[in-house]
Amino acid sequence: MKRISFLIKPASALCNMRCRYCFYADVSEHREVKTHGIMNDETMRALIDRALGLGEDAEITFAFQGGEPTCAGLDYFERFVAYVQDRRARQTVHFALQTNGYLVDDAWAAFFAEHDFLVGVSLDGYRDLHDWLRPDAEGKGTYRRVMNAIRKLRDHGAAFNILTVLTAQLAKHPQKLYKFYQREHLDYVQLIPCLPGLDDAEDEFSLTPELLSSFYKTFFRLWAEEFQHGTYRSVTLFDNLIPMFAGVHPQQCGMLGSCSPQFVVESTGDVYPCDFYVLDQYLLGNVKTNSLEELAASPALKTFLTEPRRPCSACSDCPFEGICHRNCKRLNIAYYRSDWCGYRDFLEDAAPAMERIARALARRR
Repeated sequence: MKRISFLIKPASALCNMRCRYCFYADVSEHREVKTHGIMNDETMRALIDRALGLGEDAEITFAFQGGEPTCAGLDYFERFVAYVQDRRARQTVHFALQTNGYLVDDAWAAFFAEHDFLVGVSLDGYRDLHDWLRPDAEGKGTYRRVMNAIRKLRDHGAAFNILTVLTAQLAKHPQKLYKFYQREHLDYVQLIPCLPGLDDAEDEFSLTPELLSSFYKTFFRLWAEEFQHGTYRSVTLFDNLIPMFAGVHPQQCGMLGSCSPQFVVESTGDVYPCDFYVLDQYLLGNVKTNSLEELAASPALKTFLTEPRRPCSACSDCPFEGICHRNCKRLNIAYYRSDWCGYRDFLEDAAPAMERIARALARRR
């Protein structure tokens, strides 16, 4: 079976919030055109036709991100899904969407549930920090609106997980964050390292290797205690990392030190190889004018895939080099400096427990 995923930006860089650390705002500032507005129906149909043209046995994932994808309007998504349903034959189609939750009401939640969307909701933990980090366009806190969106998703039975940006500020409070997840019954969590701008090595919000290590040492111990008492809380890093101790390849791109080419589709139909690099120099082509084969053969993609990762002297004798290989080339700025690796420091502390848990999980299969 052929499998393909598209990460679609139906509203380009448009957003109704002003998060203090927004990485895509920085990306868009590095382009000739900062934002391209809402995707029109011609581009939408061209994208879907390209995807379905992969074959009747294809498995296709349409994932939506931004900016803020819900700024495209619920009617855009209704037209998107309707066109897929009208044109598909026997293809297996999955939908996913990452949202700040600001606009999610009963109508959105019902739509997500009806069409089996997996919804990632951005929530930076407890109220005071979330409100400070993630204000709306008027500077007001958004915690209450996001928690209301989560309630709506639960009420309608929509599948969702939590996306938390791990900033320098949040990384200092792993116990408080973990207790928050427990109290709010948030059982599926992805922690995303906060990155400095493309031109910077560090800023006031970005996660440093030291903070990454100290945070995860405590956060993992809390997670492991729950696991020992029969509770499995899904944390994306652990979901991918622990099975690697039993020889299972991770699903998350970049964790083995190589990039998996993606099709990131801007609202114009322009295609890029990675969400971190939606930049003019990495343009692969356009879904309206280029076939999937042409996009995959683009010289810009070859350049992107062969770019080296930053060096680190700690790799030379690292016992975990085989499950890292300098990790994702964009995220690794939060993992290591040239002379010290926070990821290694964390793994040296956590590896014995991870190996035991990997064996226990293998026995359950």
